[in-house]
Amino acid sequence: MAKIGGPKIVGRAAPILLRWELATFIPAIALAGLWFGTEALLLVSATALGVAWVTRPLPQPTSGAPDHAHDGLTALPLRAEAVTIMDALVQEAANSSRATTCLVLGFDDPQILVRQLSHHDFDHVLQRTVERLRGALRDSDQIARLEGARLAILLKPTPRADLESMIQLSVRLQAAVEAPLSVAARTLAVSCHIGFCMMSRTPDQTGAAMLEAAETAADAARRNGPSGIRAFSPEVQKTAQARTVLSSEIAGALENGDIVAFFQPQLSTDTGAVSGMQAVPRWLHPQRGVLLEDDILPAIDSERLRARLAEVILFQSFHALRDWDLAGLVLGPVSLPVSADLMANPKMADRLRWEFDRFEITPGRIRLVLPQNVMAQIDEEVIAHNLMTCAEMGCRIELAGFGLGPTSVSSIRRSAAQRLRIHRSFVARVDCDPEQQRLMAAIISMAEGLGLETLAEGVSTLGEHAMLSQLGCNHVQGKAIATPMPLEEVHDWALRHRAKLEATPQIGRKRGE
Repeated sequence: MAKIGGPKIVGRAAPILLRWELATFIPAIALAGLWFGTEALLLVSATALGVAWVTRPLPQPTSGAPDHAHDGLTALPLRAEAVTIMDALVQEAANSSRATTCLVLGFDDPQILVRQLSHHDFDHVLQRTVERLRGALRDSDQIARLEGARLAILLKPTPRADLESMIQLSVRLQAAVEAPLSVAARTLAVSCHIGFCMMSRTPDQTGAAMLEAAETAADAARRNGPSGIRAFSPEVQKTAQARTVLSSEIAGALENGDIVAFFQPQLSTDTGAVSGMQAVPRWLHPQRGVLLEDDILPAIDSERLRARLAEVILFQSFHALRDWDLAGLVLGPVSLPVSADLMANPKMADRLRWEFDRFEITPGRIRLVLPQNVMAQIDEEVIAHNLMTCAEMGCRIELAGFGLGPTSVSSIRRSAAQRLRIHRSFVARVDCDPEQQRLMAAIISMAEGLGLETLAEGVSTLGEHAMLSQLGCNHVQGKAIATPMPLEEVHDWALRHRAKLEATPQIGRKRGE
């Protein structure tokens, strides 16, 4: 046994005997043996071994899981560790006959937040969001950071994890995140979307599958609009898979008439009358129903068909104007978003002039909506020429996304715009947020100084509508007024709106007049 154990003991002691601390004791050991004999030599040697043992490097504890890096800003685990944690929670839930859920939360407009805030302020928003989520969750629940401005929430297994309770939890988390936040001496209100996957609906009982499914549901929630909530289901999964094949179908849909123009009303805040209509594309897909811009535009861009889409929507808008004229409806100009590709086409203005003549429509019945990427290229010769020609023809010009990009006053003047479209991020909660009211008042005041009208988009409540009217915004558009509708429904909606206006009591008008 000694022969077997001897080498083992020596092997274990070798790291201690070779430590550098022992070298400092060699002179002392030698002198002790020389001056005081063997007992002193053994005493000093034992002391040296004790020091080397106490200062030895301790092995790092192992938990059986790999050591993944954490986020430097929030100290949260990243995706790789989130998958490991979720795997452990799934196993724990299976062993205890309970259920777990994975949620993914993300900001609705992270790119806009990045443009509005400095890097430091954006980090502050993210940190405060994490703090608020921790306050709304149990101590046993965990949060991880995904790529960009998304967070994964990993719930400890619980006996009750049904659809209703998860929706209630999502609403509670949204309320915590969307509460006004003080950033750089001003109040900021963000909106967020949430997607979640329950253990009973996951495609596979693994952490990676649950996290991927929750991200798929979060993508569906984001496409649904601000503050969306979606649960993962086979239908959501099929929708996500179908998005990959839309690009191959988009060209045929444009030519077959499956992509049509829907129209969203714009109201005057002075009179309440319809002051215009916004034309938006909708895809009447034979299998998937009505698809919105979030599905259409990525497929359009992948096939480089923006110019063709604009031609289709323009053609249908001219048909709509002619139909409304025949029906005696006065609905104002039709707003048509235009892309940079279309504005860079040297034949764009000539094509518009030909369409006006063919349909016998005056150019003033069309309002060209210029996005920020067009304004960034306004100095290019072809775009500047097309804008000038369209303005000389009588087309109305509108600038979209005002307040989000570096658009200068000189660029606004060169565009010959008559109206500014204020982004919905400035409209949200304007009825209850004083900071939003001050921002909106400043934008409206500047527009008035430049001789421009204003349109607030994304008006979602009657309170926002009322406050925008008080602040002096000229026009409003959003679901609080009406959602985009097909051409055949516009006539009935316009008649109902006219009847509502006529039934509204007016000061100085007697009943029956």
